[in-house]
Formats: sequence, C-alpha cells, structure tokens
Amino acid sequence: MKPVTIYDTTLRDGTQGTGISFSVLDKIRVAQKLDSFGVDFIEGGWPGSNPRDAAFFAEAAKLTWKNARIAAFGSTRRGSIAVEADAQVRVLLEAQTPIVTIVGKTWLLHVTEVLNVTAEENLSMIADTVSHLKKHGREVFYDAEHFFDSFKDDPEYSLQTLRAARDAGADLLVLCDTNGGTLPGEIRHITATVIADLKCPVGIHTHNDCGLGVANALAAIEAGACQVQGTINGYGERVGNCNLTTIIPTLQVKMGIACVPDLTALREVSRFVDELANVPQDIRAPYIGTAAFTHKGGLHVHAVQKISRTYEHMNPALVGNSQTILVSDMSGQSNILAKASELGFEFQKGAPEVSAILKKVKEIESQGYEFEAADASFALLIRRTLGRHTPLFDLKEYHCSFRQSNQHAFTTCEATVKLHASGRSEYTVEEGDGPVNALDAALRKALRPFYSWIDKVRLTDYKVRIIDGTRGTAARTRVLIVSTDGKSTWGTVGVSDNIIEASWLALVDSYEFYGLRAVPELP
Repeated sequence: MKPVTIYDTTLRDGTQGTGISFSVLDKIRVAQKLDSFGVDFIEGGWPGSNPRDAAFFAEAAKLTWKNARIAAFGSTRRGSIAVEADAQVRVLLEAQTPIVTIVGKTWLLHVTEVLNVTAEENLSMIADTVSHLKKHGREVFYDAEHFFDSFKDDPEYSLQTLRAARDAGADLLVLCDTNGGTLPGEIRHITATVIADLKCPVGIHTHNDCGLGVANALAAIEAGACQVQGTINGYGERVGNCNLTTIIPTLQVKMGIACVPDLTALREVSRFVDELANVPQDIRAPYIGTAAFTHKGGLHVHAVQKISRTYEHMNPALVGNSQTILVSDMSGQSNILAKASELGFEFQKGAPEVSAILKKVKEIESQGYEFEAADASFALLIRRTLGRHTPLFDLKEYHCSFRQSNQHAFTTCEATVKLHASGRSEYTVEEGDGPVNALDAALRKALRPFYSWIDKVRLTDYKVRIIDGTRGTAARTRVLIVSTDGKSTWGTVGVSDNIIEASWLALVDSYEFYGLRAVPELP
C-alpha cells in the first residue's frame, strides 16, 4: 500500500472553476492521461447532475484502466426519504464505478439552515447512504464537507458525523476545508485529533482561498492523512483546489513519498490538461511553469552556469522541465554566453562580440523590446550585430488599407508589398481578415517565387502589448508572434509606435529565422 494515494477531482471539482469546461471526449482523454501518469483515483463527475457526466461514466465503463480506479461523486440521501427511494443515490450505483465518493454535511450551520433537517436526521442520512452503497459492493469514500469550520464550532458533533460514516462501513473519511480559510497549524492539529479518536484512514481535501491549499494538504499528511485530493493545475471553485502539480513533486522529491511511477511526465500532463481546457499555462507555476527554473539576473546566471543548485532547489528534469537563461537589460555576459550557446553560437567570456551583443540588447530593450519569448529575434540580433546576416529580401515599400462601406455592407483589409530579391522585383496585393493577415498574405505571395519553403511556415499566436499606457493612443506597441513549421516553434518580436510596423518587424523576423534553417548556405 502507498503511504499516500492521489485522488484527482479535475473532472468534477476542477470543472466548477470559472472558465473551465470539458466535453465528454475531453473528459475521457484527461482521464486516460491521468491513468497513464499513475494517479490512484479519478473522480469523473456527478452522474446525477448533468448529461455530460452521465455520458462520461457510460464511456468509462467500456475502457480498461491500468493504474487508476474511477470514482463517481454524489451526496447523501435527502432528508425524510428512504435511501432506496433516492434517485440521486440510485444513479450513483448505475454509474458502475468501483469507488463512490459521497459528500455529507458536517457543520450544524449547514444541517439546520441549508438542509433544514435535525442534527439526528443528518447522522442517519450519512449512515444510511454509506451502508446502502456498501451493500451493493462499492468502496465508499466519505467527504466531510466544511469539516474544519465545523470542528472549530462544535468538535463533538463534527466527530459524530465521521463516526456515523465509519460505523456504516466507509473505507475512507476525507476531511474537507471547503471554504479554504483554515491555517496549516489548525489543519495539522485537527487532523491528528481525528485520527487519534477514530483510528481509521483519513484523507484531506483543501481549497486555495488563502493560497494555502497545498500547505494545508501537506500539514494533514504530516499529521497522518493517507490520501490527498486535488486537481491538475489547481482548477476549482473560486480560486481553486489543492494543486496536484505542486503537491505530487513535493511529496515525491522533498518528502520521499512515492506517488506516481514517472514524475518526469508531470509537466506534459499539466500542459495537456491546460490545452484541453483552453486555459493559458501559468508560467510561474511551481515545478512545471516555464519560469520555474528560469534565470534572468546576471548574478544568478553566472552562478547557475557553474553550479545549478546555487539558484535551483532541484533538478528541473525530475518533473520534465528544464533550465532557461533569459537575456534582458538586467543581463550580464553570462546570460549572453549561455543564451548564445543554446542558439548555436559559441563565444569566449570577455570577447568583444559578447560586449557588442550585450550593449545592443540593453539599447533596444530600453526602447521596449523583450526577448524572453522571442528566441528567434535574439538569434537574428546576434547575427546582425556581428554582421553575419544576409536578409531574405530588400524591402522597397509596403502599404495597408482598411475600407468599410455601410451602404454596401462590407469591410476589407488590403496590403501591398514591393520587394527585391535574387536580382528581380516583386509587387503583390492581397486581402485579409485584418491588416496583419493581409500583410502576411502579401509577403508570402511576394516571397513564394524565391523560397519554396515559405508555405511550411504558419503563425500560431499573435499578441500585442502596450508598453507605455500613459501616452494613450500614441503609446509604443510590442508585438509577439509565434510561428511553427509543424515540427518546431519559435517566437519573434517587433516594437514600434505603429502597431502595423511592430507587426511587420515580428513577421519578417519569423521568415528570416526560418530561412536560416531552410537555406543552410545563407551566411
């Protein structure tokens, strides 16, 4: 038996978070990814609450699960009704899952003011439901909702609710900090008290309203809890649940408690779930965020280049992450050397080329440039600074226009590009959904006769950032473009007082960078 099991509720509690939604296929794919990752339990949803969750359980029953056991979630029977007659309990059994997790009221505030039943009837509701599910061969986890708030109000009644579940046959009692307002010291003390009194397995379910979801779960585990419930990337009601992508590596790497067979898949799992949820990845997420092992200050870079653990608390490869060196106006020569080496340039420390590159970086970053997400533009900056770059073309002019006719109900953007390459000129005109789309189409058309690889490149992301908002519409604009050829991805950046020019600069860099790969003979 594992000392601590992982119970994932991304597909139920996680979907209660603002902006989080999964289709039935999404839920199946997430569950399969979690199963492959090695979590112990996957809570698929509440089968009686909506058709999508019911459909998930129908599909899940047809599949073979290698590592995880699927759990259906529901509540205790309603007040003043026999458990056999409760439709919601019946649906839990129809889900055909080996595990059923039921939530019950622990706090008298909820019992008398929300459910409007007596304290005694609430105890019967808990016991009847657990007993009924056990008679039908299910393993039952009992979620004691608002347990810590309840315990602080009335310790004895709180313990009575747990005893009712335990005595009815519940396999695990899960203490829930549903409002997320309890502190780690309280969690540790109350969890230890429960374990000493009930002498049965206890789990922990925390929310992150005070930013303590992971800390509180760890406190409960230190007190003897043997299961932690949470969600991938911390999705959940309000500000979210205990984040499994943080607590799993903390348990496994820091505390030596084995949770999953291959922790190196953690970052991939996190990104996969974000992608299906259509949620931007949190670059500052502990362990797996892009910034988690990223170094920007010159002093830090100088140190980690010698001994990584000077500014890294662990090897990033353990969670599928990697060290990243940034270049900025805070950079020193160590940053430039490290980043240049990543991009295939090798310089000696103190070389005049390094000083020239560093000077150029500081100069143009003062104008609004940033290269943290624009490696391709930085590689081109190095080549241009060293006089080792040959442009793909010589630009003569470009032009964008936007026309709207209310009378004829149409709008159109048009771009023209005039350039010179390989001894001849091209002049193209194209329309697009917007000025950047039209410019891209016109530039592609102009370059196609010279570079057959142009159609392999496509833009996947376009972001605009206003640099100095105090200037209003005259503010400088930074544009970041992400491009791909289907195999690799690269970022480019452009800055100007004119958003069209900023877009053009980033767009041209994207093609210039790919041209270096596609045409190896270019200097």
